[in-house]
Amino acid sequence: MKYSSVFLPLLFLAAANIEAQTAPLPQIRQNGAVRQFFVDNKPYIMLAGELHNSSASSATFMKPIWDKVAAMHLNTVIGTASWELVEPVEGQFDFTLVDAQLKEARQRNMRLILIWFATWKNAGSSYVPHWVKADRKRFPQMVLNIRPNSGLSSFLAADMEQKGTGPLSPLGEETLKADAKAFRALMRHLREVDPQHTVIMMQVENEAGSLGDSRDRSPLAEAAWARPVPAALMGYFTKNKATLLPEMLEVWKRQGYRTSGSWAEVFGTDEWADEVFMAYHVGRYIGEVAKAGKAELNIPMYANAWLGPQPKQDLPGQYPSGGPVARVMDVYRAAASSLDLLAPDIYVPDFKGTCALYARSGNPLFIPEARDQVGNLFWAMGHHAAWAWAPFGVEDLNPDGQAAQAYKLLFEMLPQLAAWQAAGKVRAILVAEGEKPEPVSLGGYKISLRGGGRAVAWDGTPTGELPGAVSTSSRAMTNDTRPFAIVVNTAADEFLFIGANADPSFAVDSPGPARVGMSSKDEGHYEKGQWVPGRRINGDEIYTPALPGPKIGMLKVRLVRFD
Repeated sequence: MKYSSVFLPLLFLAAANIEAQTAPLPQIRQNGAVRQFFVDNKPYIMLAGELHNSSASSATFMKPIWDKVAAMHLNTVIGTASWELVEPVEGQFDFTLVDAQLKEARQRNMRLILIWFATWKNAGSSYVPHWVKADRKRFPQMVLNIRPNSGLSSFLAADMEQKGTGPLSPLGEETLKADAKAFRALMRHLREVDPQHTVIMMQVENEAGSLGDSRDRSPLAEAAWARPVPAALMGYFTKNKATLLPEMLEVWKRQGYRTSGSWAEVFGTDEWADEVFMAYHVGRYIGEVAKAGKAELNIPMYANAWLGPQPKQDLPGQYPSGGPVARVMDVYRAAASSLDLLAPDIYVPDFKGTCALYARSGNPLFIPEARDQVGNLFWAMGHHAAWAWAPFGVEDLNPDGQAAQAYKLLFEMLPQLAAWQAAGKVRAILVAEGEKPEPVSLGGYKISLRGGGRAVAWDGTPTGELPGAVSTSSRAMTNDTRPFAIVVNTAADEFLFIGANADPSFAVDSPGPARVGMSSKDEGHYEKGQWVPGRRINGDEIYTPALPGPKIGMLKVRLVRFD
């Protein structure tokens, strides 16, 4: 059959549209040794960054930012959709800004994660529409006994209260109904205009909870506090008692593992009991919003946490009580089963410890906000097979900086890295400040990084801080001078290193000849999944660090065993 030159383009366009309409939904699957995120039926590792909160509220403002983040080799941008701009008038929806993000991302072959800024943003309610803010009877606020002289939490809670952006109560059913309706409309729109799934995941709300007090004390909340603990929570705890996380088991134990009674009877009357109460009700609220959205478009959804306990924020209320912190993950599983994971926003010094807390009991590690201390990227992806490590305020970062260098190297080998993760062939080494270097076992060897340096502090003292330690000034940090690397066992006696500030050393960790040396040491990089060798490091230069830093480098080492 012969086609005209006019008909052929139409045929190809129709085929492309059919393919887009049948694109598989993003999914979470177990793949070998790890749980991975799949996009278009392939493992997908995100080279991500999160925009400043207000950037995506203007398509014009975003124009130069899109080219900048593309130059930094991002494949995923975490953008925003705020309730106040999506539904400025009740029942009237405007998705112009969402569509602008879709268009710009597609033009650069990027994917999007959207944050639903709605009822809660950093323990406040600043992103709700005007018609919600103006009707406090229909949309009741939390009532908080703000602790005086309690540092940042008291200041922020009092400031939000004064400005009229204090948090709405999770017990407000009209609020939940309105939020869920708007989110469902957003997800319906994405189902209709984004069949190729440019948007691969959704964040529902942002750093929810009560700040300044350990629980909501509004009339609605006080009535709920006096009622029996919901059967959904008690049933989950009873069924999963053997596997509950130790922090939650300890709170439940204090009252003798009671399986019925009021909140005070089952959990007690202190801040830790308050946190369980808040986590259940905030989690239930977020879960219902997510459930409404998934009824339209069933893509993975998560909730993120302002971390706690943390230094100077030791008790619930000093950090947002009821948010999805690691210690209450079991409560969220009972209250918000529609969520696929819980995610930490990591600004605390103990990055390794925080990752470990969130990588428990089957929760995949996904870090939607972090400082751009790039050694942490290597730890998260190498040690925990994290889906993403996303520096916040990514548009502030240097396009030639360490994060961009790391993303450029990783971009060309992402399918290989995902396959190596699934095969259990990937490890990470990060020597944090004050730590003694610890070797990792891989491929029959114990591998260490020799090097100096110390953790780099945030570049400059911020002119101010917002919730979660987000700076109001530039996000860019100085170079990370700690020794760090992702280590891959690419073949027998062969290892790939990606990192900086260090040189690898090896010891035998398997039967055979007792001594080991380097047969070859090659610089190089990947191009479209293929290894491209660079210099062979030999002679006098064999003694110099192969990953000297601060530039991120790639090295392949072949070993030889002998007696």
